[in-house]
Amino acid sequence: MSRVSLEVNGASVDVEVQPNTLLVQLLREKLDLTGTHVGCDTSQCGACVVHVNGQSVKSCSVLAVELEGAKVTTIEGLAQGGELHPMQQAFHEEHGLQCGYCTPGVVMSTVDLLKRNESPTEGEVREWLEGNICRCTGYHNIVKAVLSCADKMKAGDASAAE
Repeated sequence: MSRVSLEVNGASVDVEVQPNTLLVQLLREKLDLTGTHVGCDTSQCGACVVHVNGQSVKSCSVLAVELEGAKVTTIEGLAQGGELHPMQQAFHEEHGLQCGYCTPGVVMSTVDLLKRNESPTEGEVREWLEGNICRCTGYHNIVKAVLSCADKMKAGDASAAE
């Protein structure tokens, strides 16, 4: 067993894990944060995207022991004070989900996109989403949600930033 200390959604976590434990396993099985989904076990689908030190990462491709001292944010950590994160709100308003299985990973990925590019074009959003597979929506409303959130951020809605 190995001990790893990290911050998850603002809380300090100190836990023993097997050396081969993936971050997604730590989150779901040890910390009961089941919003992070496993869709493919091959890092292709993006259902498991979380933020590690502020950047989107496929949690099925990272060993938990590699994250000593890291700050991890999951979909459960985006909402603050009972208020949805602006990206979550935009997905709600623009109907950017159907079954919802891919949604946590897509939301986490697109929050990172808007941190990197506050005014993405539709093409840039679609290109960014190449690492996230959605089998239900066809991406149209997902893209609308991301662009809507970006517009609100540009309009000065300070709460739209993570």
